[in-house]
Amino acid sequence: MLFIGSMHAQTFAKTIIVAPNTKVNSLKIAIALASNGDTILVKKGTYASHNTIVNKQVTIIGEGMPVLDAQFKEEVLTIKADHVKLDGFVIQNSKVGDLRDYAGIRIFQARNTTISNNQLKNNFFGIYISDSHQVKIINNTLTGTAQERKAGNGIQGWKSDSIEVARNHVSGHRDGIYFEFVQHSKVYQNVSENNLRYGLHFMFSNDNSFINNKFTTNQAGIAVMYSKRIKMLHNQFNENWGSSIYGLLLKEILDSHIEGNIFYKNTSAIFMESCNRNKIIKNSFLNNGWAIRILSNCEDNQFSINNFKGNSFDVTTNGELLENKFSNNYWDKYEGYDLNKDGKGDVPYRPISLYAQIIERVPQSVILMRSFIVNLLDKVERSIPSITPLSVKDDSPQMKPWKILSK
Repeated sequence: MLFIGSMHAQTFAKTIIVAPNTKVNSLKIAIALASNGDTILVKKGTYASHNTIVNKQVTIIGEGMPVLDAQFKEEVLTIKADHVKLDGFVIQNSKVGDLRDYAGIRIFQARNTTISNNQLKNNFFGIYISDSHQVKIINNTLTGTAQERKAGNGIQGWKSDSIEVARNHVSGHRDGIYFEFVQHSKVYQNVSENNLRYGLHFMFSNDNSFINNKFTTNQAGIAVMYSKRIKMLHNQFNENWGSSIYGLLLKEILDSHIEGNIFYKNTSAIFMESCNRNKIIKNSFLNNGWAIRILSNCEDNQFSINNFKGNSFDVTTNGELLENKFSNNYWDKYEGYDLNKDGKGDVPYRPISLYAQIIERVPQSVILMRSFIVNLLDKVERSIPSITPLSVKDDSPQMKPWKILSK
């Protein structure tokens, strides 16, 4: 009986065509005419769309990238039905509000939704996902206003589960991708750049994966907070540079895995506060100001098989870091020897310099960078440590950089 019912529904599914200068000249009219399982084909043109409600299980296809324009009066679309697909549109000009987060596309209490191959322009929020499950956001371009008072987040997830965000390009928004109370989701192969705050920002969101993304030149970098069991693999964190800007800010992150990432030219590549039981392995820290800034309230974190090259400071802290482990890393500042030729230095390397500790306490001392007296003090301190924490050392520093392949 189930099979017969399914065949019956497919037999009677119809295609509704929307075109200018016809009786069906808006998406709203087409949705009113549609039944569950129908396809709506929208011809090329520009259509006013003042929060068109999609409340039926339909596939909506744009032909020739038709434009749905809210004319700054409302949201463009709100999807409230399960099994909706939207593909091939320009979604633009949502209203901007202080009390309401107007969006180009809002997905609310829906399941099995796919948003693909769209261009979202000049919207307050780009795509806003709320109380929804099994949502796919695939191959879209989201371009915000790049104006602080008129820019919400590009892709926002709130209180949702099993979201897939893949191959999107986000720029000009407040946060490129923002998750809060989002679980079991995957973000991969996206580019988030030139956003007004964070390229990626999420809080209270557990069991998520971020893989093969590129985050570059965002005004505050990346922030990951109050979350557990996060995987951040093979991402690029590039050129997030300036005061209080981070390649990756980690705050109260537990039991997570950070592997195979490239941190290039960031003020602080990784900043960690109250983070426990995380593995930071096989990453490359290249030409950053600070490679790792880790506060003393972090415990049981492992830093292994990483490359540290060209950083002004490799590691700094405000305490002892007694319970954190550094091992088998390559440090370009290491000046030890390898008499038995096993590829590991015969004397431990202490990555925290005296000058780094001084800058942590007196930031103005940065003007002494690379001076003769600073280099001399650092060498003396490494020989006879007195101020730098004795617990921070790599007992098996590598003599050559690791070959870390980016996937």
